[in-house]
Amino acid sequence: MASTMRKVSLRNLAAHKLRLVLTVLSVVLGTSFIAGALVFTSTMSNSFNGIFDKVAIGVDTQISPRATDTNAYGGVESLGVPDSVIARIERDKAALGVAKIVPGYQSTMTIAGSDGKAIQTGGAPTMGANWVPKSQALDPDGATILPGGRAPHGPHEAVLNESAAERGHLKVGSTTKVVVSSGTATPFEVTIVGLVKMAGDTSGYTEMDFDAATAKKLFTDGSHASIVQLGAVPGVSADTLKQRITKEFPGYKVQTGDEVRQENKDAINSFLQIFNYILLAFAAIGLIVGTFIIYNTFSMIVAQRVRELALLRAIGAARGQVMRSVMLEAVVVGLLGSVVGLGVGIGLAAGLQALLSSTGTGLPSGSLVVGPGAIIACLVVGVVVTTVSALAPARRASKVAPVEAMRESQTDGSATLRVRTIVAVVLAVLAVAALAIGAGGKGGGAAGLVGLGALGTIIAVVCGAPALARPVVGFLGLLFAKPFGKLGQLARTNAIRNPRRTAATAFALTLGLMLVAIIGTLGASFKSTIDKAVNDEVKAPIIVTGTTNSGALPPTVSSAIGKVDGVDRVVAMHAVAATVKGKEIGGTSPSGDLTAVANIKLVKGSSTLGSDGLLASQKMAADKGWSVGQTIDLTSKFGQHVAVKVVGIYKDSALLGPFQLGSGAFEKLTPPRLRADYVDLILLKDGADRSAVQQRIEDVTGSYLTVKVQTKAQFANSSAQQINQMLVVLYGMLGLALVIAVLGIINTLALSVVERKREIGMLRAVGMLRKQVRRTIYLESVLISIFGALLGMVLGVIIGWCLVRTFREWIAGITPVVPWGTVLFTLAAAAVCGVLAALWPGIRAARTKPLEAIADL
Repeated sequence: MASTMRKVSLRNLAAHKLRLVLTVLSVVLGTSFIAGALVFTSTMSNSFNGIFDKVAIGVDTQISPRATDTNAYGGVESLGVPDSVIARIERDKAALGVAKIVPGYQSTMTIAGSDGKAIQTGGAPTMGANWVPKSQALDPDGATILPGGRAPHGPHEAVLNESAAERGHLKVGSTTKVVVSSGTATPFEVTIVGLVKMAGDTSGYTEMDFDAATAKKLFTDGSHASIVQLGAVPGVSADTLKQRITKEFPGYKVQTGDEVRQENKDAINSFLQIFNYILLAFAAIGLIVGTFIIYNTFSMIVAQRVRELALLRAIGAARGQVMRSVMLEAVVVGLLGSVVGLGVGIGLAAGLQALLSSTGTGLPSGSLVVGPGAIIACLVVGVVVTTVSALAPARRASKVAPVEAMRESQTDGSATLRVRTIVAVVLAVLAVAALAIGAGGKGGGAAGLVGLGALGTIIAVVCGAPALARPVVGFLGLLFAKPFGKLGQLARTNAIRNPRRTAATAFALTLGLMLVAIIGTLGASFKSTIDKAVNDEVKAPIIVTGTTNSGALPPTVSSAIGKVDGVDRVVAMHAVAATVKGKEIGGTSPSGDLTAVANIKLVKGSSTLGSDGLLASQKMAADKGWSVGQTIDLTSKFGQHVAVKVVGIYKDSALLGPFQLGSGAFEKLTPPRLRADYVDLILLKDGADRSAVQQRIEDVTGSYLTVKVQTKAQFANSSAQQINQMLVVLYGMLGLALVIAVLGIINTLALSVVERKREIGMLRAVGMLRKQVRRTIYLESVLISIFGALLGMVLGVIIGWCLVRTFREWIAGITPVVPWGTVLFTLAAAAVCGVLAALWPGIRAARTKPLEAIADL
C-alpha cells in the first residue's frame, strides 16, 4: 500500500504540472536568495583571504599603535611608533635577534586621474606610503616595479599601483595632483616614475608610494612611523621575537606576520558576516511569505482532492498513509525548489559579482565558491519550509471520513474561526500595549518593546486576518466593486467565501508591504529631521563638506576659502574626542564664533565659548551631571589634561551634537597632525552674491579633489538623497517578498478557478460572457490585493511611527512623519498588481466550456 501511495503522490504532481511549477517557484525565490547570499559572501571571503595571505610576507614581528588608539567616534588618536623606539631596536638588534628593520609611513590620500578628477575606488582605500627597495624589503617577491619604471626620489616623484593607473588613465611620465587627507599639506603635483605590480591589488585599491624621507614628511609628524616591521635573524622564531619585543616595548601592539594576516582576514570576514546576515534576513522574509503561499496551495489542493482521498480511504488507506502521501508531495516540491533555487542563487551571485566589478566597487574578483554550507542550507531550508507549510493541510486530509468525503464536503475553510479570533484579540491587546509603552519611551529598551509589539502584531494578524477578511473585503467590495454591478457583487462574494484562503493569500502581501511602510516611515522621518535641523539651526548660506569615506577636510581648505572675495568668515567644525572620568565622549569644536553661523537654543548660561569653554547639550549635561559654571577635566589619549568650564547648556540638536568645545582646548587635546575639519560653515559679506561666491569657492577648492560646496538647501537634499539610496536598496530586497506574494495571488486564483470550474461553467451556460468572467476574476484579485496592502500599510505606519519615537535617545528633534506618498502609491500599485496577477487565471476561467464544466462530476 505504501508503494501505491507513493505512486499516487508522484502521479498527482505530474498530472498538475502548472500547479507544481507555481508552488516550486515560491520555494525557488526564497532559497535562491539564501544560496546567492551564501555563495557571494563565501566568494568574497575567499578572494579577500587570498589577498591578505600575501600581506606581511617575510615579516616576523610588526609593531603598531594599539587598537584603542582609534576612538569610538572614528578619529585616530595615535601619532604612531616613535623614532626613539626604532632607535632602541637598532641599538639592541643583536640582543633582540632582529635582522632587518623596516619602518612604514602611510596615510590616506586622494589622487587625481588624467581628467583632473579623483580616481574612483568604489569604497576601497587610497593610501600613500613609502616605497621599500628590494634590498631592504622583508619580502623580496612582494611589490615589483614594472619594466620601464624606477623607484621614486625626491618630493615630486612617486610610483603607483598598476590597477589604479589603469583606472586613472595614468602612465609612467604622467604628472598628476595629490592631496594628503591629514596634516597641513596643500595639493601638490607629482610625476609618476613607475607602475607597481602589487600583491593583493584589488579592482579598487589605490596606493601611491614615495621615497622614505618624503613619505615620513607627508604622512607623519616627522618623529613617528605608522608601523615598524621586523625580520628575525636565523634561529630566532617569529614567536620568540614577538615575546622579546613585547617585553621591551609593552605600550604597543606587537604581532607576528601570521597574526597580522589573520587580523585582516577576521576584520573583512566580520563585515561580510554582517552583510550576509542582512541578505539572509531578507531571504527569511521571502521564505515566510512563501510559507503562507505553500500552505494556501496545499490547503486548496486537499480541498479539491476530497473525493480522490476519500476513495483511497475507502479502499483501505490509513490516515497516516494519506497524510504521508500529501507530505511526500511537499517534500518533492521542496527538493525541486531547493535544487532549482541553488542553481538560480549561484547565477545571482555570479551576476552580482560581475555587476559590482563592472561598476568599480573596489571588491576583488575571483572564482565562485559553492561550498557545502550553501548547498546544505538551501536544501534543508527549502524542504523544511515546504513540509512545515504542508503539515496542517496534510493533517486535515487524513481526518476526512470516507463517507463524508464521498458527499464532497470541503475540508478547507469549514472550521470555526472563534478560537483563533480570541487568540488574535488577546495578542493584539498585548501588542498594542507594548507598542504604546515603547513609543512613550526612548532608547534601546523602548525600541525592543516596539519590536516585541511588532512581532505580536504580526502573529495577531496571522490568527485574526480571517475574521477581518469578511467585513473588510466586504466593505472594499462596496467601494470598488459596486460600480461593476452584478459582476462586482459576484467578485465580492467569491473573495469573502473562504476567509481563511483570502487571509492567507493577502497576508503574503501584508507582510512585505508592512515592512515597506516601516522603512518608508523611518526614511521620511529622518529626511524631515535633517531638513528641519538645517533650516532651523544653520545660518551659514554655504556649507563645505568632504566626499571621502571619512568625510574629513584638510585644515588648509578653510584657510583657502577665507581668502575668497565675498566671504566674511569661515567657521570650521572639528571632531574632538576625550575621556571624562575614564569614559570616552565625542563632540565638536568650532574654529570661530559658532553663534555667527548657527542658531543655538540656550537653556542656561551663555553661548560664548571662549578658548577653554564648553557648551553641553541637555542630554549630555543630564547624563554627566554637569551644570553651568562647573569645571570639567578632559583627558586626551596622550595623557594631556585640559580643564574646561561649562559656559552654557543648549537644547538637544541633531547638528550640534553632544557638546561644543572651545578652540583653545581642542588644540591642547589634539596634535596638529590629527586635526581635520568635517564641515566648513561660510558666512558671506553684506551684499555678496551667493551664487557668484559659491562658484569662486568651487574654483579655489577644486584642486583639493574631494570638496563639495553646497547651499543649505543642496546640503539638506544631498543628505536626503543618501537616505533615498538606502531606501531603494531596502525596497529592492523587499521586492523578493512582494514578487512571491504576487505569485501567491496567481496561484490561489488559478486553483480557485479549477475548484469553481462547474460554477463558472454554469454562469457561462446562463449567459455570462467570457470578458465578464475575466472581469470577475480581476475584481476578486484586486479586492484581495487591496485588503492585504491596506492591512500592511496601516500596521507598518503604526509600527514605524512608534519606532521613530524611540530614536529620540540618539537623534535630537526627530519626530515621526507618515509617508503619505508611499502609502497612496503602494495602494494603487497593489490594485495594479491584483489585475496583473489575475490576467492568466482570468483568461483560463474565461476559456471554461459550459457543457464540459457542468458534466464534470
